[in-house]
Amino acid sequence: MTKLDVKGYWKENLKYLVILLSVWFLVSYVFGIILVNQLNTITMGGYKLGFWFAQQGSMYVFVILIFIYVKLMSKLDKKYGVEE
Repeated sequence: MTKLDVKGYWKENLKYLVILLSVWFLVSYVFGIILVNQLNTITMGGYKLGFWFAQQGSMYVFVILIFIYVKLMSKLDKKYGVEE
């Protein structure tokens, strides 16, 4: 890879990281802590939605984000010719 390719690769990689970590922050911190009282007015499966986000939702979203990141990085590696 040339120096320009390395910069492009890492720029896209960091863009993916910022987006995915922002989603995780939104779900775990904003929904699970800050907006918990407003979300608790909604029930899901017999549980208050704020409680669900705080206890389980953020973990589920984190695992899903890991799989999304793997998929995105596989595509990015192929694009830049660095796949294993």
